[in-house]
Amino acid sequence: MNDRAETLSVLRESGVMVFVNSAAGGGRARVYLRQIQKLFQSFQIQAQFVTTSSAAELERSAQNVISQRRRALFAMGGDGTFQALANAAFGTDALLGVIPLGGGNDFAAALGLPDDPVKAAEALLRGHPRLVDLARVRTAEGRTRLYTGGGGIGLDAEAAQYTNGVFRHFPGRLRYIASALRALAGYVPIDVRLEFPGSAIGTMEAKALLAGVLNTPTYGGGLHLAPGADFSDGLLDVVLIENLSLFGVLALLPRLTASGELRTSRVKRWRIQRVRLTTGRRCFFHGDGEIIGPAPVEIEAVPRAIQVLAPLME
Repeated sequence: MNDRAETLSVLRESGVMVFVNSAAGGGRARVYLRQIQKLFQSFQIQAQFVTTSSAAELERSAQNVISQRRRALFAMGGDGTFQALANAAFGTDALLGVIPLGGGNDFAAALGLPDDPVKAAEALLRGHPRLVDLARVRTAEGRTRLYTGGGGIGLDAEAAQYTNGVFRHFPGRLRYIASALRALAGYVPIDVRLEFPGSAIGTMEAKALLAGVLNTPTYGGGLHLAPGADFSDGLLDVVLIENLSLFGVLALLPRLTASGELRTSRVKRWRIQRVRLTTGRRCFFHGDGEIIGPAPVEIEAVPRAIQVLAPLME
């Protein structure tokens, strides 16, 4: 039996629980829900759709379903939505799928899924299981959380309140860029210290706009902050954007808006297994756009952490 046939057999035997984040992507789920339900029917897969109003509610529901030995679980939403499902499923044999419906779908993009939610769902049902890494962060308050794609402190964490607020209806990377520009007004760069335990890199100190720790190549809805990142190599990509003037930021905008590329000598990158970030003032760390807690934070790669469905490569 080939991978595709075996996957379909598992999904038909177990059925699929699909958690729908009704708030994701400005409520886009209702536009696609009926088409996706018909798609499951066409594949002869029994699917139960559960609507949730928040990532926290989704995570609780998923934990309950997993405790009942339901194996296949999908999330309809963005990176923050899938983060909730990944945390619920970590340490189990659950088979996960993400149908991209959020403002930022960087984890889905890293899997090779199409932007269109219906086409992405079909690619999953024709796909195969794949083990992928996650990032685990521990905050100054002792909170531990897994995230799937990108996290960081500084300007991006400040911008998160706008990406989930006034700019939540903006598409893709435009949502992140608009939020970052809004947060930039009056923003004071942070003094950040980066330590790399177990590495010969040593310690770095800088005045920065942001320090990011990525598991996927893109961030913030398609910004290419870590082009070489690979969520199956057991490593994370640390990206430091040193202080830039407002003019310097504006000079980067045309390329950022058009292609998501960030080309400047003010960007430093390292590929590591673990990093500790300490800031000169109180700063909060976010993962997948969700605020997790204050610095100092320690982030480490968790290899082969969850099993997800991914498209078959041609």
